Amino acid sequence: MGNCCSDEPGGRSAVGGGGATSSQSNPAGGGGRNDAVDLFLTSRGYRGLFSQIELSISASNLRDRDVLSKSDPMAVVYTKGRDGTLQEIGRTEVVLNSLNPKWISKHVVTYHFEVVQTLVFRVYDVDTQFHNLDVKMLKLDEQQFLGEATCALSQIVTKSDRLLTLDLVRKDESAGSNHLRNLGALTVYAEETASSKTITELILRCSDLESRDLFSRSDPFLVISKMVESGIQIPICRTEVLKNDLNPAWKPVLLNIQQVGSKDGPLIIECFNFNSNGKHDLLGKVQKSIADLEKLHSVGQGEHLFSTAVGHNQNKVLKSRLFVDKFSESVQHTFLDYFSGGCELNFMVAIDFTASNGNPRLPDSLHYNDPSGRPNAYQRAIFEVGEVLQFYDSDKRFPAWGFGARPIDGPVSHCFNLNGSSNYCEVEGIQGIMTAYTSALFNVSLAGPTLFGPVISTAAQIAGQSLADNHQKYFILLIITDGVITDLQETKDALVKASDLPLSILIVGVGGADFKEMEILDADKGERLESTTGRVASRDIVQFVPLRDVQSGEISVVQSLLAELPSQFLNYMRTRHIDPKT
Repeated sequence: MGNCCSDEPGGRSAVGGGGATSSQSNPAGGGGRNDAVDLFLTSRGYRGLFSQIELSISASNLRDRDVLSKSDPMAVVYTKGRDGTLQEIGRTEVVLNSLNPKWISKHVVTYHFEVVQTLVFRVYDVDTQFHNLDVKMLKLDEQQFLGEATCALSQIVTKSDRLLTLDLVRKDESAGSNHLRNLGALTVYAEETASSKTITELILRCSDLESRDLFSRSDPFLVISKMVESGIQIPICRTEVLKNDLNPAWKPVLLNIQQVGSKDGPLIIECFNFNSNGKHDLLGKVQKSIADLEKLHSVGQGEHLFSTAVGHNQNKVLKSRLFVDKFSESVQHTFLDYFSGGCELNFMVAIDFTASNGNPRLPDSLHYNDPSGRPNAYQRAIFEVGEVLQFYDSDKRFPAWGFGARPIDGPVSHCFNLNGSSNYCEVEGIQGIMTAYTSALFNVSLAGPTLFGPVISTAAQIAGQSLADNHQKYFILLIITDGVITDLQETKDALVKASDLPLSILIVGVGGADFKEMEILDADKGERLESTTGRVASRDIVQFVPLRDVQSGEISVVQSLLAELPSQFLNYMRTRHIDPKT
């Protein structure tokens, strides 16, 4: 994955805007993420991790639509939006006289883990009279349609050989039905571009920074941005905030060459003084390429920062300087490399059935099952997380629990199987979770209190057993809740114990409750969790977000939460020196 992060455990989240696991942090300094800095970056256009995927296409057993020769096929690749609209990515060349074409043209798509990216492939027989035209100029409605295939990008990249073969089909228009006919097959091969794996490691420091704080020295951090053709700066990376330091040396930064564009592409490195109100003071900046930074390191010299006065084009050279204390390049295993080697993400869900959700039979309840089919907040969260993660789990059997309710003729349970079974907790697919959830609403009595400890411990037990069995699996527990937990310390104890396991926990808050205690569990927002025995969590495994409505076209808050997972996954694998299986 294209990422920018510290190479030291505990420093990754400090510079990984995509949300790698965090270190100890405080509002202005230390080594952790900071909400004010993250908001500052997001407002300037920063987005999370990504990877470039190159698609190669071939087809077999196409239908022959020509009378005196075989078809002359061309393929068109699209992405399909949630609203069903198609956006063309590109077209292959035309292969003459072939029913089994292997197209040479490659098509690059940007892979985003946190969303389902639907691809549509359409194959046409190009009429002879158009063979001399550039394929971009061809009008598709003037060509003969041979068939189409649809899949999610995740279906391809999670295959061990990155190959996926799909049936080409078309609707039987003459019958006026949705009957699908097989029109041959289309095979797609996906390969990560080399730039997705090339990492540049930098150790940066500054000297003689200006002091902007009244009663102390500045609290500096760096933001690295790339310049695009329009002249706009796009942030791609930041360091941690170092408190009260005019000669800061930051933790190592990992830059993906793909993010930068090229070694000679211009980068803007800005040094800011942190302010808790989010209005950070610019202490100075430099414009250098990766190649320039390599030269600075080789000669051991610093580059003077400069400032530009508002309304003036003239730069003022400052006393402050930027040094590159380390520069190295390497190829690292990516997020997708693990899944090619057979690794899996296993999805688990735990649902809050406490009485504070309200009577499920009344429209004002958070558990209300709307006859119109409109999903409630719990169903939305299950679907938005599950639809992404299901592609990374081969058997699609998901453990599902409820907590805070009284099953029929039983005491209040803080971890009961959602399917009603006393023997097993798994259900079949996302629809199985939905069905079990709806059924449980009629078979349990909402009660309380809200306890997280039991479900976290149960999930940790499954992850621990998988680790003991030497399986290369990583587990994601989704907890959906409407209220404040009453077992905060017990939950902390469970999380500290689970922090050594291949497990991440997503907590989605629904309703209008006060979720301050949830933010305590999310160590991105404060000190790293500590158990009653004084043991500190080895890493942050919790991400919390309150569910809210989003405007059309926006990424949902749940999807933004999922964007954090690749970094957490890679942090776990790399710090434990676990390589992908070959």
